[in-house]
Amino acid sequence: MAIAITEAITTLAEAERRFGLVRSEDEMLFPEWQTDLPELSGEERSALDVLRRQYLYQRSEGQLLEGTVTLLLVSPLLNIAGFYDPPFRVRAEESVQLVLEDSEEILQGRLDVLVLLNQLWVVVLESKKTALSGWTALPQTLAYLMANPFSERSSFWVITNGDEILFVKLLPVVQRYYVLSRVFSPFTSSRELYAVLQILKRIGEVVGDRI
Repeated sequence: MAIAITEAITTLAEAERRFGLVRSEDEMLFPEWQTDLPELSGEERSALDVLRRQYLYQRSEGQLLEGTVTLLLVSPLLNIAGFYDPPFRVRAEESVQLVLEDSEEILQGRLDVLVLLNQLWVVVLESKKTALSGWTALPQTLAYLMANPFSERSSFWVITNGDEILFVKLLPVVQRYYVLSRVFSPFTSSRELYAVLQILKRIGEVVGDRI
């Protein structure tokens, strides 16, 4: 029987139990969001300032739907970070299926944005749920990550509801650890948005080196 991931995996405890995952708080396992971050150019900072101003203007009228968040935030960030240029490839709305071990149950769902051969994924919270914290998508994100065909490599995820951004790293499947960044609130200050772009560029360097 096929059921939606969002229905089958609803809590973090359930995701950890089903997939044998363990959260690690060892910061050494996820250095990409804290160390060796590239400096931003004045042009990049200016572009982020414009992005932030436009988002705040649109957000002032109320909650934004998924498509609007993608248009105003996700797509510009990926562009500024260089993910629309070689060697990166972007595939949108990629379907994912999971088959649980020792079970006939199939978990299926849909990704919002898939970047570079399943090594960097970006998920925008479901339409009409932008008021929810990015943490609410973490159980389903971990389930999606387990569908990664490149399980021998670390995978990176970015979860956003527009107002908050969370980075997730899943270590190679044999280790079964996942690590989280802190939650960034890029529209509380420009510095938060600058940091998000630095992390995206750093992850891009790491992933790009694997090609």
